[in-house]
Amino acid sequence: MSSALSSRLPEFPWDRLAPHKATAEAHPDGIVDLSIGTPVDPVPEVIQKALAAAADSPGYPTVWGTGELRDALSGWVERRLGATGVTHHHVLPVVGSKELVAWLPTQLGLGPGDKVAFPELAYPTYEIGARLCGAEAVTYDDPTTLDPAGLKLLWLNSPSNPTGRVLSGEELTRIVAWARAHDILVVSDECYLELGWEAEPVSVLHPDVSGGSFDGLVAVHSLSKRSNLAGYRSAFIAGDPAVLGELLQIRKHGGMMTPAPVQAATAAALADDTHVNEQRARYADRRAALRSALEGHGFRVEHSEASLYLWVTRDEPCWDTVAYLAGLGILVAPGEFYGPAGDRFVRVAFTATDERIVAAVKRLTA
Repeated sequence: MSSALSSRLPEFPWDRLAPHKATAEAHPDGIVDLSIGTPVDPVPEVIQKALAAAADSPGYPTVWGTGELRDALSGWVERRLGATGVTHHHVLPVVGSKELVAWLPTQLGLGPGDKVAFPELAYPTYEIGARLCGAEAVTYDDPTTLDPAGLKLLWLNSPSNPTGRVLSGEELTRIVAWARAHDILVVSDECYLELGWEAEPVSVLHPDVSGGSFDGLVAVHSLSKRSNLAGYRSAFIAGDPAVLGELLQIRKHGGMMTPAPVQAATAAALADDTHVNEQRARYADRRAALRSALEGHGFRVEHSEASLYLWVTRDEPCWDTVAYLAGLGILVAPGEFYGPAGDRFVRVAFTATDERIVAAVKRLTA
């Protein structure tokens, strides 16, 4: 059975990058890995202390989380996203956002005959989620041009991974109105919302977009990037209580529980803005240095107004660019990983240490 299910899935994309990683690793000064975008800076002390304080947790955690965690989630959604009237029934912790993205269509009961839509340039796991449940994967440039027949789940991603594009409040409002008119659930992946550089990202839950109603709307958020908690698998969803209530029941049966120490750490992380601002400043400096070096080397940067990536091109096939940069000891992600429309771009993460960013800049400006 597992073999039959895996046959629905494409080759794991990162395995195809292995030869270029070996080339980059052979550089005399070592590899500068700007491909995956994994955090490299320390977990903030306030979060580590909260995790340690909750380390003696011998009992099972609950899927819905502690009251303290739900207070933190609902309070953050109101304070940071501008949503109003947020209660515990409007939030639900999940075990990292990738798990949620991959299994949400299945947990929503979707299957053959249903459609799941996502941007034509997108995080690959949206498609994986559709394939796992047997639904049809549909891509779009503008979702309102899609045929709504059979479309049950519409993924939005702003700021975008990989392009860094930000949907304006007006665009989001138009899309939400269209989806509601056709009874389509909108799930907005907003994991990079706190990392806007040249644009101010807006949540789909903001009253100017939602009209003050959570109906048909779910927002996905993660602490991996904002708080350096990728290793903690800390994320949550917020929005329509009818949808979240159904997911809660399913996830109870599936045992999808965030560990109790991680719940405590998440509450502490959402209560503290200082570490977020400090991390933003680090990323801003790295972004500026890399962008200048890449543009000076003949690359063109498109979008990239938010997120942790630069979306760049030399107007050549992406794998040629990957090979060229690997020769400089710099590993990047081919745009093809994110859809055919990215076949002449590469995604460059700026989630490397200051020392490695300096090394990349030196190689690009030599």
